[in-house]
Amino acid sequence: MSLLIGQAAPNFTLDAVVDGEFKEVSLEDYKGKWVILFFYPLDFTFVCPTEITAFSERVKEFEAEECVILGCSVDSKYSHLAWTKGELGPVNYPLLSDITKKASQDYGVLLDSGIALRGLFIIDPEQKIRYVLIQDLPVGRNVDEAMRVLQALKSGQLCPINWKKGEKHL
Repeated sequence: MSLLIGQAAPNFTLDAVVDGEFKEVSLEDYKGKWVILFFYPLDFTFVCPTEITAFSERVKEFEAEECVILGCSVDSKYSHLAWTKGELGPVNYPLLSDITKKASQDYGVLLDSGIALRGLFIIDPEQKIRYVLIQDLPVGRNVDEAMRVLQALKSGQLCPINWKKGEKHL
């Protein structure tokens, strides 16, 4: 399935690890806010911790933009909890468990092998898809670029290449 810009974001309700505890999280919980939803292949891998940690370190900046971060993989909530209590350390946003793989499939990132590609989706306050980036497994994403695109979308203006918040629009 391929998601289109402007299309309604597929809703989900998933188990998650939030502040070291299990909680159910739904996309609808965040109606009225911007959401960055990113999928990653698996816990206990090499590239994934770098992304998860980078987003976690910058979560306050995204919150200042009225945006929440949600990370998601096909691992169980127990795997997420073990990972955040050990190797990864605390994460400042929910880690969603897509153990059924439905959300990964709905967002078009599920591989035949049963894991998710690296997919990043920016969802607006009306829960419409505004940005989609899907990339291969070995390459991590750029948190600065996610922030830049979020700010550009929020500006509602025409933003040239390499535009940054505070610069002139077209």
